[in-house]
Amino acid sequence: MPVIEVTNLHKRYGDKVAVDDVSFTVEQGEIFGILGPNGAGKTTTVECIGGLRHPDGGKVRVLGLDPRQAELRQRLGIQLQESELPERLKVWEALDLYSSFYRSPADWNHLIDELGLAEKRDTAYKKLSGGQKQRLSVALALVGNPEVAILDELTTGLDPQARRDTWDLVEQIRARGVTILLVTHFMEEAERLCDRIAVIDAGQVVAIDSPAGLVARVNDEQRITFRPAAPVDDKLLLDLPEVTGVTRAGARLVVTGTGNALAAVTSVLAQHQVVAHELRVEQANLDDAFVQLTGRALHD
Repeated sequence: MPVIEVTNLHKRYGDKVAVDDVSFTVEQGEIFGILGPNGAGKTTTVECIGGLRHPDGGKVRVLGLDPRQAELRQRLGIQLQESELPERLKVWEALDLYSSFYRSPADWNHLIDELGLAEKRDTAYKKLSGGQKQRLSVALALVGNPEVAILDELTTGLDPQARRDTWDLVEQIRARGVTILLVTHFMEEAERLCDRIAVIDAGQVVAIDSPAGLVARVNDEQRITFRPAAPVDDKLLLDLPEVTGVTRAGARLVVTGTGNALAAVTSVLAQHQVVAHELRVEQANLDDAFVQLTGRALHD
């Protein structure tokens, strides 16, 4: 049985349809991503999964349970997109309080150490940095020893280093045996962490696949850019079956191609004793896949 099963989920607010017939499953031990722009219906979907909102239609099961069943609260941890604690509440006090809600809580002293909060255990919530607040939020989601964790927009507002530190943290959580549902609008985050991704746009699932599988749906054209150490005739490169085009940008050559274009280009340059300086290769990525699947860029 899937750990999470969502079937034909619908949710509207007045005249606005937030979630329109969304279906997917999450298997045990996965990091399953929900990727989409702001307003796509991601948070509404996970709030229905977490029992925080009642769907207007469809079916949701988590660990075989209806999300509104009290029993699920003991087995599910949730880190919400926006959450606040009392300003004067100390880190250790928050964890001590939350642990009292569970039958078999984790050792919150160990969580403080594991999540890099040891030096902040006596610090008031209002004095924590953005990254430290996120770590505390994750600790609170884990203090009940959950089997499933929902992490919603975990790294929004963090600087690049704090974001990468948080990614390491997510991988540590999965290593504990926790199944993770990760909501994000960061392509790099989804590519780095997720085993599979559901791309959601305008309340609908447009595709579900691994990051590599989604990228494979777009064309495999490569863009090879370099500065040749000696003049190169365009025809020399255009005669290669793998090359589809050659353009110039000042002293740089831009070669587009498919298949083993890189090997073919570097081989013919070597045969003519031409060194390719500042060589760079660009291939299709998750951004390209999203554009092809939805017809627009993620942040449009």
